[in-house]
Amino acid sequence: MTEHVDWSESEPAAAPASSAVTPADAADAARLVAFGLQPRLQPARDQEYAELLRRHREDPAFARLADAVAAGLGLVVLEVSPRAGMAVTAAEDSVFAVRMGDYARRTSADAGDRFLHGLAHLAVAAMAFPRPEDLADDGYIGRVTVNGVDSFVRQACRRLEERAEEQGENTDPATDAPGLEAAWRIWARRSATGATKDARRPAASTTGIVAKAMAFLTDSGFLQRTGDEHGGTYRTTARYQLQVRDMAAGAAMAELLELGVVPVTDGTPTLLPAEDTDDLELVAEAGLPFHS
Repeated sequence: MTEHVDWSESEPAAAPASSAVTPADAADAARLVAFGLQPRLQPARDQEYAELLRRHREDPAFARLADAVAAGLGLVVLEVSPRAGMAVTAAEDSVFAVRMGDYARRTSADAGDRFLHGLAHLAVAAMAFPRPEDLADDGYIGRVTVNGVDSFVRQACRRLEERAEEQGENTDPATDAPGLEAAWRIWARRSATGATKDARRPAASTTGIVAKAMAFLTDSGFLQRTGDEHGGTYRTTARYQLQVRDMAAGAAMAELLELGVVPVTDGTPTLLPAEDTDDLELVAEAGLPFHS
């Protein structure tokens, strides 16, 4: 008598060879994440980067592997596309996270200045994408200037001061108080340009703070410098649009936009000077930008 053996129970079926992850696959996935950590690198100018992006799009197993590598490094994948590359942002506990305190300390150790640097970044984002449809449109490009952002913040300071007076609040500077309310009080009292013996823009002036923020965003691949007019002119990148989408629900951003300093119009110019600005201490030829 021949004994029957059910091989399906005694030996599990081997996984298809095509689903096995090879060291080469892991290396390629890590390579793609490494490209994503070079935000100024454009996929259209690097054949290997473009090929890995295509593989991510067409091979689900490879896409999962690359996303897992990013997650293991504490990175959040915002988008993987030919326009943005592998756009990643660092989670709070990631070794790649850049903290505002560390960023501001490179310029000044003053606690009040850290609020100003944070407000500068907030204002750049609000001016670059003032309407929800600007953030939703992948083809939209925002344009901002150093002097324009400073003027925008000073207009916001005026609105916040008026609102505080209407509500009977103390409008004196409170440098040790947290939040947007404290930041605008410090900004309003700070010189826009300052003065140095060699005519350089002081880093502690508000335009110096904005210029520092824009230089950082440029180095991070979020802005591209297009000229020197109005203290420096810049255009946004796809990566910056993704970053601002990620932060758009923040309370500070919503509060800044609700002030009405950035009027929503029916058409082409989305950023206009606020009314009754003759008595404001604005930078000469601030060049508040328009968007296309």
